[in-house]
Amino acid sequence: MNMNSIRWQFDNKYLLAMLVSISLLVSVFWGGLSELIVRWDKQEEYSHGYMLPLISLYFIWQKKDLLKQIEFKPSWLGMVVVFLALLIFLIGEVSALFILIQYSFIAVLIGLAWSVMGWQALKIILIPLLLLVFAIPLPYFLEASLSANLQLLSSKLGVAFIRWCNIPVYLEGNLIDLGVYKLQVVEACSGLRYLFPLMSLGFICAYMFDTAWWKRAVVFVSTIPVTLLMNSFRIGMIGVLVDNWGISAAEGFLHDFEGWIIFMACMGVLFVEMLFLIKIGNDSRPLSEVFGLDVYVLPDTISTHKKREFSVPFLLTTVLLLFSFMFVLSVDKRTEIIPDRLSFNSFPMQLGEWSGHQQSMESNVVKYLGLSDYILTDYVRDGMHSVNFYAAYYKSQRKGVSPHSPRVCIPGGGWQIAEIERTHFSNGLPVNRILIKKGEQQQLVYYWFQQRGHHLANEYLMKWYLFKDAVLLNRTDGALVRLTTVIHPNEQAVDADKRLQAFADELIPTLPSYIPI
Repeated sequence: MNMNSIRWQFDNKYLLAMLVSISLLVSVFWGGLSELIVRWDKQEEYSHGYMLPLISLYFIWQKKDLLKQIEFKPSWLGMVVVFLALLIFLIGEVSALFILIQYSFIAVLIGLAWSVMGWQALKIILIPLLLLVFAIPLPYFLEASLSANLQLLSSKLGVAFIRWCNIPVYLEGNLIDLGVYKLQVVEACSGLRYLFPLMSLGFICAYMFDTAWWKRAVVFVSTIPVTLLMNSFRIGMIGVLVDNWGISAAEGFLHDFEGWIIFMACMGVLFVEMLFLIKIGNDSRPLSEVFGLDVYVLPDTISTHKKREFSVPFLLTTVLLLFSFMFVLSVDKRTEIIPDRLSFNSFPMQLGEWSGHQQSMESNVVKYLGLSDYILTDYVRDGMHSVNFYAAYYKSQRKGVSPHSPRVCIPGGGWQIAEIERTHFSNGLPVNRILIKKGEQQQLVYYWFQQRGHHLANEYLMKWYLFKDAVLLNRTDGALVRLTTVIHPNEQAVDADKRLQAFADELIPTLPSYIPI
């Protein structure tokens, strides 16, 4: 850094150019940014997102005097970063994959700063810019998978705490059975409401922790086990309270208040951890000196003012943003193709020898799943052998809403996955086969994804085709198809396989009218 008595300033034309560039940036990425706000408002685990841009701006602002003493050396690498990030953005815009749009926004922001300031100055504000990453929600399908696994792990650890308190308890999936009372560890209790805010807080603490890099890394990484253990302790504590004072201890204000206590306790653990880390090594400074913001103030000796030279890489990045803005305007006129199809309400209740009885799900469940249409029907053959047929149809998956994988949802119902494999129907179509158990009960589940003519068993391959078809076909419709049958005490799994195979032979030719190819 060139630290001297010069104070560098932007002239009005440069400031106007920067204002135009920032306006273009917001306009280009507005679709992805507005979706961020929707997720922050709708999902409590991401509500901290409102604060992170303000915190990032504050961290940058308190470095302003230091930046005024540094001569900027614009870099062409910044323009390269912007160019690559805009390519990712264009792919995300066409396919409406918001996660690509949102991450590319941060990359463009960093690239713009790099093209104006150069690397030496960018290093000073890079960490505050990277803080914005924690404001971006996970994709719905990844969030659902993570939440389900955290629910199960939190339930197991919570029950371990209850047993440690000498209280008899039985765990079945996410259902904690205390005998008189039963507690369901729902998705809201998975720990995600603590995990994402605490990870953001851990990143901020690591930034303000003026010590060795590995100690900072420990503070940040530790937020994950701290969240998991404290959330499990909360679940266990609720179980103990319910066992002693009744079900009211797990409801209403007390339940929410316990949540706030646990989050504050997590924050306390982080600060105790930093106190402990300070003691390691030769650093004898107190926490008040080690933890905080290093605010730089311009010395009184500064007397010379110079104007910063205009950055050519910055000018070209602004031009790239202008072309991207024109592209967005053209894409906005592109209406997604929603193919014609028959409603599942008209699905035949007689498939060969199989007779069906249609069921319905609660409206709040349908709303949560984001379904456009669905069918849930029990088909019976010979009055004794039954198959449950479920299909969830989405006319559009552009906004991140997609089918929930059964391998994620099944454990939440108390079922244990005993076997899971990928196999094929007799006609060669791939299918996932899952053998599940709950006590002495056994069921066999087949499921696959049927989307735009693709019959897929692999969830990640399904995501690839979703992206490809969104770009090339302008379609994102599709469905999850699931078949379930009970394995009776006098049967083997192979008998259930034959039953599902026989039903699938009747079902699959009927599906294209309801799940368009």
